[in-house]
Amino acid sequence: MFLGYNTNGFAHHRLEDAIEILAEQGYCGLAITFDVNHLDPFRDPDGVATQRYRRSLDAANLRCVVETGARFLLDSRRKHQPTLISHTLPDRIRRRDFLQLSVAFAQVLRADCVSFWSGTAPDDAPSELMNRLVEECKRVTDYAAKRNVRLAFEPEPGMFIDTMDKFAELHTRVNHPAFGLTVDIGHLVCNRELPVSKFLAEWKHVLWNVHIEDMRVGVHDHLMFGEGEVDFADVFAGLRAANYTGGVYVELSRHSYDAVNTARRARDFLAPFLLPTAH
Repeated sequence: MFLGYNTNGFAHHRLEDAIEILAEQGYCGLAITFDVNHLDPFRDPDGVATQRYRRSLDAANLRCVVETGARFLLDSRRKHQPTLISHTLPDRIRRRDFLQLSVAFAQVLRADCVSFWSGTAPDDAPSELMNRLVEECKRVTDYAAKRNVRLAFEPEPGMFIDTMDKFAELHTRVNHPAFGLTVDIGHLVCNRELPVSKFLAEWKHVLWNVHIEDMRVGVHDHLMFGEGEVDFADVFAGLRAANYTGGVYVELSRHSYDAVNTARRARDFLAPFLLPTAH
């Protein structure tokens, strides 16, 4: 496994500068959140910028994943909207089209996977929402599989699919080899899904992406390392036991105001846990 960083924590930097800084600090991967200031796919219709960033990643020897959780990319007035479970079909299609576009760009970037979530639940019956989500996930997964791109679904507190139990139902119903899992370590702690290592072991066969930060039980707030209740020794022991070889991506989007120092502090905190002899 290797340490990476999510570009949503460098919101005030140019993407090329973030690549350079993170490589200098010793990071080995970049989770690229497609956003209005960081590789907006709607403003790169010919893929010219995407190809340039791929060359920058190659020059810096960085692997990458694609993240699709930008707050206002699809709707400048509504955070994280529309979604795959929105009321209207046109809204669901807008999210689906964005995810498929993200897959196409991920193919150019040679990304390890594309990560996404369900979105928050509108006022519909849970069974109807699940049916919508399953249908849309199947469509996007079929599209991704034809391009040899993997999808990694992230359970998120406050969203329709928020726990590992709900993800298990979704995973069973989608039932596709290109449909896997993004685990956010803090989310497990927030949801009291403990110990974290247990879930890493149970889902190791489809664990394709990991987000990491500190967090407290019951509070969905991404905290600097050392400020929450995450048992990092358990986390990294679980990742090693699961033979996880992908990126462990720091996600501290609210720390962009001090991105360079935050990234350095995060690296210094996490680096000892990545050592084979760490306990």
